[in-house]
Amino acid sequence: MGLRVGADITRVDDVSASVARFGERYLRRVFTPHEIDSCGGAHSVAAASLAARFAAKEATIKVLRPVDASPGWRTIEVRQHPSGWCELHLTGDAARLASEADVTEWAVSLTHERGIAAAVVLAQCGSS
Repeated sequence: MGLRVGADITRVDDVSASVARFGERYLRRVFTPHEIDSCGGAHSVAAASLAARFAAKEATIKVLRPVDASPGWRTIEVRQHPSGWCELHLTGDAARLASEADVTEWAVSLTHERGIAAAVVLAQCGSS
């Protein structure tokens, strides 16, 4: 049994600039429909929420430790519970890598403030 930890920070302005430059094409390439729907509101609020989810995807990739190519962005989804907390849902190559690592449980924490978004991802590997 083991624990893997991944962390990442993302500049909100970088995500905001990508949305401004590439629009829906960028959003659909990186984020799932649920993630896009969860990040509504004013542009600055939406950009911060998207940046936190991007950081969570990067942190998850660090936990998965892919040898060759990283899994697609949309195979790692941050799902927001109606109460506000988030959880990870993996599909495709990300789910395969998690299975190979024997990940039995995930935890994710997101935050953003003053132009910086951050995420920490924990994965419990192996049976208890």
